[in-house]
Amino acid sequence: MANNYKKGDHDNRPWGTWEVLEIGDNFCVKKITVTPGNILSLQSHNYRAEHWTIVDGEAVVTLNDRLITCKVDDSVYIPVQAKHRIQNNGSQNMIFIEIQVGENLDENDIIRYQDSYGRK
Repeated sequence: MANNYKKGDHDNRPWGTWEVLEIGDNFCVKKITVTPGNILSLQSHNYRAEHWTIVDGEAVVTLNDRLITCKVDDSVYIPVQAKHRIQNNGSQNMIFIEIQVGENLDENDIIRYQDSYGRK
């Protein structure tokens, strides 16, 4: 098992920010803030599943071919290798808690299919 995150890790992205709140051998808990009008890349992961719970604002989640509208206290399970993204169409920040579970947790475990900011 490998968890390459450390508690307190954080990053600014074109769509907002993320911060690692807690880690364990096979899990990582992140607080992710998406600024108004922004969207994460359409992506998948080979080694981790994710559980997302909306804690502030509203989101539109793409999970494979489905669009799911979420509000505070709604949650979505993202299986390993599922294509997914999250979008904030609102006028305030949208915040969700992401729990990653897997045997290899690494920020580089991202396969991007579409990205509004030109990342690969």
